[in-house]
Amino acid sequence: MTIPHPIPPANLIGIPTPAYVVEEARLEANLALIKQVAEAAGVEFVMSFKAYALWKTFPLLRRYISHVSAASPDEARLGFEEFGASCYTYSPAYEARTYGDVQRWSSHITFNSLSQYARFAQQTRPDISLGLRINPGYSEIETLLYNPCAPGSRFGVTAEQLPQTLPAGVEGFLCHNHCESDSHALERSLKVTEERFGRWFPQLRWLNLGGGHLVTRNDYDTDHLIRTLRAFRKRHPALHIILEPGSAFGWQTGPLVASVCDIVENAGIRTAVLNVSFTAHMPDCLEMPYHPAVRGAETLPNLSTEEAARLPNLYRLGGNSCLSGDWMGYWRFTKALQVGDTIVFEDMNHYTTVKTTTFNGIRHPSIILLHKDGTLETLREYTYEDYRDRMD
Repeated sequence: MTIPHPIPPANLIGIPTPAYVVEEARLEANLALIKQVAEAAGVEFVMSFKAYALWKTFPLLRRYISHVSAASPDEARLGFEEFGASCYTYSPAYEARTYGDVQRWSSHITFNSLSQYARFAQQTRPDISLGLRINPGYSEIETLLYNPCAPGSRFGVTAEQLPQTLPAGVEGFLCHNHCESDSHALERSLKVTEERFGRWFPQLRWLNLGGGHLVTRNDYDTDHLIRTLRAFRKRHPALHIILEPGSAFGWQTGPLVASVCDIVENAGIRTAVLNVSFTAHMPDCLEMPYHPAVRGAETLPNLSTEEAARLPNLYRLGGNSCLSGDWMGYWRFTKALQVGDTIVFEDMNHYTTVKTTTFNGIRHPSIILLHKDGTLETLREYTYEDYRDRMD
């Protein structure tokens, strides 16, 4: 499988900051590779909005993929209205008041539990394909925060919970148990999934292998992925196979560009205070945690305070919020930083842009004032337009 040649990074000195920069050439290289893999393996790739939802780039995406996946009514509406196709929709729990909207914008709806299926299946339009999320109890994700198959997980139905004959109307399974994983992890998890759930495959039309397949990473073995998927399809020729990565589409397609606003020092530790924030703009850095690459700097995250105080041109990078923990460290630059210098955080278009707005299209809670006389006054109610316009 041909991997696109690395594209030289754009010159971002002088760009107005802060800014996410989407590099069209890099995005299109990812799309071309994804389409090439999908055609060679005989499967369908769809893009997950939870990792990338910059809808003004959708005209480019439509040249390479036909569908997107959603996990909330607002994401499904974005896919229907801006991408121009009904969505493959899954949610941990649907609500009665918005389920009609989910149907309006979906071609596939997957339920997280048998109880949700029993509640909503009969009121679903007959042209919508229904599925269940399964939990194989197996994942190679090491970070517990990102492991959907950890003990006690709220995601999916286990094999022990499924009846021998699936509920009437179930046409597919969704199995999501990867995170930035390689093709060998998929091969091993497919083996477990077949062992635990293969008895139900003859009752299905489709199998969605979820996200976390980082096919556009430079070291990803796409040839092995194609062989693995072809072999699986040969064993189960009646199944339409779907993969819905998000990171793979936005992977290495552009940075977050910031500026140094001040340099402060405490106990010998220098911190460059930026006009961006880890907690507001890069929450995965604190949640995961991982240290993003900074252009022109060496990442040294595991230094002691004493070591850090001795090294020249070494800095923590601090966000411009009042949260004490809104910083990360350390990075060593080739020269001392100055106020006004540009800081380029590499690879910041997947997950980061969506978490800066409303992750997964989950709306902000309304703000209601309870008056002393017991009456309620809604001060602010958030809508789809708030989600859509913030992804503009």
